[in-house]
Amino acid sequence: MSSISTHLPRTAAPGVAWVSLCLAVALHVADEAHHDFLAVYNPAALRIREQLPFLPLPTFTFDVWITGLAIAVVLGLSLSPLVFRQASGMRLVVTVVASLMLLNALGHAMGSIVTGSVMPGTYSSPILFAAAAWALSRTRSEWAGPRPGSR
Repeated sequence: MSSISTHLPRTAAPGVAWVSLCLAVALHVADEAHHDFLAVYNPAALRIREQLPFLPLPTFTFDVWITGLAIAVVLGLSLSPLVFRQASGMRLVVTVVASLMLLNALGHAMGSIVTGSVMPGTYSSPILFAAAAWALSRTRSEWAGPRPGSR
């Protein structure tokens, strides 16, 4: 049996990692939706806004929240051809999104530790973390051309 690396050029690895990250985000959204993430998030956002009124934390209805995240996943997947081609600006997009997803995954894990209960989205967080770390790794090591911020 041959691996994917024997069928794709090395420069395709960031694209494969990006698609994996997008699918991990979709799984994470499903996990959050199934475990009623908004029942935890919305009250927490309201409490934080009371303490820090300058922090604009939104609250969401389920329909708005799930639609926005579905659009984000579809948008991410629609960018895949650009990531595979390593189009200008996409390295920065992958780096920012993957970094945010690393923080997201860690936030669910830390929230579970702090509260002593499994937070919505925690079950899929290891997959999200792994996919984000892989996307960062492949983008850093196998992206052709200059890195963001380099000359």
